[in-house]
Amino acid sequence: MAAAGGPPSAPRGLTGRGFKPRPAGNGVGAGTVMEPRTLSGTGRPSWGLLLARGHGPLGFSSSSQLLPPENTDPQRIAFLLRKQWTLYSVTPLYRFSNAHLKNYSRLLSAFIAAERQKGWAVEVGVELDIKVAVSSLPDLKGSDQDHAAILVELFSRSPASQKTSEEKLIWSGWFCCVCGDDFFENVPEDFTCLPLFLTNGAESYTAIVGSWFQKTFDCCFHRLAISPLNLSWMAAMWTGCKVDKTASAMELIFSVPGLLQPLDISYAIHPEDAKALWDTVQKTPGEITQEEVDIFMDCLYSHFHRHFKIRLSAAKLVKISTAIASAHCDGIIKFLQSQYLIGVLKLLTELAISQIQ
Repeated sequence: MAAAGGPPSAPRGLTGRGFKPRPAGNGVGAGTVMEPRTLSGTGRPSWGLLLARGHGPLGFSSSSQLLPPENTDPQRIAFLLRKQWTLYSVTPLYRFSNAHLKNYSRLLSAFIAAERQKGWAVEVGVELDIKVAVSSLPDLKGSDQDHAAILVELFSRSPASQKTSEEKLIWSGWFCCVCGDDFFENVPEDFTCLPLFLTNGAESYTAIVGSWFQKTFDCCFHRLAISPLNLSWMAAMWTGCKVDKTASAMELIFSVPGLLQPLDISYAIHPEDAKALWDTVQKTPGEITQEEVDIFMDCLYSHFHRHFKIRLSAAKLVKISTAIASAHCDGIIKFLQSQYLIGVLKLLTELAISQIQ
């Protein structure tokens, strides 16, 4: 095990920021933009009541179960791995249909073009022809009841390259719901539940795509932060997962409060040591409880204090990195193992639903 201190390099947080609500237009499901828990003047039930379910103090179920490795085709989801995805929660989409994905592509493309004419800047000093593709990702499901994930991609083509038809992916985002059937059994049929939205690309594109979805499907987006307690759960869960390749070290990043100059502490643990510790803590293979997470983290803190005389419990856990995935408290995730992608998405789906409630 090792420790190191240095200035923080974490990205600037956008925790709690949602897209600015706009009056809905004449698109599918036009009406008042919905906020979590309240639906002013629509007569529709509150999502906080409809999606209610008993949770532990972290947003995860009080006794969460680790999902086994999936047999998902790695090539079909390879483009999702080793990228930084920003997390959002999304209220149910009103009158969304998989049968209209091509039409949604056309409408979103027209919306982007119209916004540009109003003065919305895509890239300063650059004129781009933007193509939109909306498609389905049927592999990203945890159960047969889950709605297939929806992928939105923006491609650019500069005027100089139009003759050669060269297209460059400049932004991507996807909606998904993994093992969410228990949460949405009371949601009306006109609504599609895809509570987790992940984006990769410039925030300006995220804002414009989010605005169109809000106007068209009466939904509401909010940044999805990950609390230190949730990061602790993820660290414990992912430590217990087996990987085929030689696993990288488990790393915990802490931010030290109350200093004139910001300071981060990096705590790296050999994967075999972390796994051995977790095996002594875990009582029931395949399941994890709050008590086990607390014991696991307390043991790590005690070891660190014994060697470096620093109490990590007084610092804030802001990032974890394991062989399965890395996660930052600002709501940024990077998937590293395709066979555990569904399991990680299940945890994130629970967090998104918890925020909507």
